[in-house]
Amino acid sequence: MANELNMETSKKLFDKAKALLPGGVSSPVRAIKPYPFYTKFAKGSKIYDVDGNGYIDYCMAYGPLILGHAHPAIKRAIVNQLDNGWLYGTPIEQEITLAKRITEYYPSIDMVRFVNTGTEATMGAIRAARGFTGKSGIIKIEGGFHGAHDAVLVKAGSGAATTGVPDSLGIPADFTKHTLQVPFNDIDAMADVMDAYDDIAAVIMEPVMGNVGPILPEKGYLREVRTLTEKNGIVLIFDEVITGFRLSMGGAQEYYGVTPDMTTLGKILGGGLPIGVIGGKKDIMENISPAGGVYQAGTFNGNPLSLTVGLVTMDILKQDNVHKEINRTGDSLRAQLEDVIADLHLDYSVTGIGSMFEVFFRTEVRNYQDAMKCDKVGYLDFFHRMLKSGIFLPPSQFETNFVSYAHTPDDIQKTIEAYRENLK
Repeated sequence: MANELNMETSKKLFDKAKALLPGGVSSPVRAIKPYPFYTKFAKGSKIYDVDGNGYIDYCMAYGPLILGHAHPAIKRAIVNQLDNGWLYGTPIEQEITLAKRITEYYPSIDMVRFVNTGTEATMGAIRAARGFTGKSGIIKIEGGFHGAHDAVLVKAGSGAATTGVPDSLGIPADFTKHTLQVPFNDIDAMADVMDAYDDIAAVIMEPVMGNVGPILPEKGYLREVRTLTEKNGIVLIFDEVITGFRLSMGGAQEYYGVTPDMTTLGKILGGGLPIGVIGGKKDIMENISPAGGVYQAGTFNGNPLSLTVGLVTMDILKQDNVHKEINRTGDSLRAQLEDVIADLHLDYSVTGIGSMFEVFFRTEVRNYQDAMKCDKVGYLDFFHRMLKSGIFLPPSQFETNFVSYAHTPDDIQKTIEAYRENLK
């Protein structure tokens, strides 16, 4: 049963924050109305606010925390590295070790460039693809999210029949005119754009749409994209910042058996610390500076803390067979949610794959336009009811929920009970 929450301290902090931070937050998705809760600490599957409320967390920092909050092995690795320093500005052995490990799991990756965020990774991958092909255009999937840089902040509904329209103030139209958009799960639309334009360097896409979903690729769709890009000499970039090391050690490309030309990684690989990876075939990656003429650099690239934690995270994922466990939990959770939806006779749909899940407040969703028809206001009301029941979901219908290795059977049972109570 949902209870009223005492969030007075959070409210006071938010009132102070609004005078110092745009919108009172450091990232837009955290701007929960009327105000967000402020976290004091987190452990395992739980997150606790400054007013003493505890929540079962399915946001998991929007995906990185596949092992749960404050995993002891991750903490030990950070502390041990701190004893040796935390930033050098020189090459370190962990770069080689982690790069080698990544190439073993991702056949699309011969070489990597370590960066600090998913945004940097996708920005660098697009630049590398343009440098490699000598072409300017890119195709992205409508509603696909690839960070906050100018080339990919394109207004939904623009960019297929016409050139892309910026989706943010401060982006000149010239910056997005080379960005074309097509719907997810529509191979004919992609083929039509490729026929109409001869200056396309790359297709960048999430193999499973994570930032409006999850929305899954239909059977054969990713393979058709691969065939189409190969036929037209276009670089295929899989943005696996969310799905990398989430669906399997080799990400969605291993799960679906489709190998792109380039891959971007992040989130899970950093174990909760900032990281991004630009990865790809050798002939593409050797165009990146200092080996080639595609410039990319960063003070914090390959920082020792993130790389050390990345190695430990990969060890735990492999040794503990984490994916088998959390994917099984995800399958069970989705099946139980489907039973709840059916019992309550709701025209909602349960979607997801592996340890990713979502209840869409409408029937079948196969692309961005379908997702936009969801009951967004109804979802936000539901989010607040779940919070009162001790369940923290992402505060948007268009974000993915994540199961972690730390979630227990008791957590899942309480979660199902809360869904049943709050969807009525």
